[in-house]
Amino acid sequence: MSSSPSVERSARRVGLMGGSFDPVHRAHLELAEVALRHLQLDEVRWIPVGQPWQKARQLAARTHRQAMVELATAHEPRFKVDPIELDREGPSYTRDTVTALQKAATEPTEWFLIIGQDQYANFPTWQGWHDLLQALTLAVACRGHDLPAAPAAMQGLDYRVVVLPLPPLAISSTDIRARLARGEDPISLAPELVSAPVARYIATHQLYAPGGAPR
Repeated sequence: MSSSPSVERSARRVGLMGGSFDPVHRAHLELAEVALRHLQLDEVRWIPVGQPWQKARQLAARTHRQAMVELATAHEPRFKVDPIELDREGPSYTRDTVTALQKAATEPTEWFLIIGQDQYANFPTWQGWHDLLQALTLAVACRGHDLPAAPAAMQGLDYRVVVLPLPPLAISSTDIRARLARGEDPISLAPELVSAPVARYIATHQLYAPGGAPR
């Protein structure tokens, strides 16, 4: 395990930010902004998941989740929304996405996979995780500056990892959906939980409304 990136600094530095974003919220944005600064990234590529292989819950429609991410990230030109997983049939595997992005790159690029501590702890359950460790640097969001112990299957392996110090934000998509399902006005969630454009989008399309299924 190493904290030193292997690609020369002249390469572009791109962070990959995957997730269901159902809905995208302030903690997602805080993490992406910390990654921009801390890793000196040229770009954060937001990748809404198409068909998550580790989630049984029905997600909001792909078009809605993509639209919300586009609205939430429009203020920062270094944020790019990539529908690569939304456009691909079958389960969304990060290994397939990273392979496709690396093949399509037209210049030397250093790739960082932005993940949370829970994802780091479960990383050996990911499809093709050995390949991912060789393909990029893990950027793990931690409450503080210390990286938690590596999962047992990863201990002793040679891979690159850096810590993203993240301030505590008790925000989750699960809680937001629950509040909306109880009838809270989406507009009341802005700007503390979601951005104002996302709140308006949720209200306009009546997403997560009481008694309703994801739309």
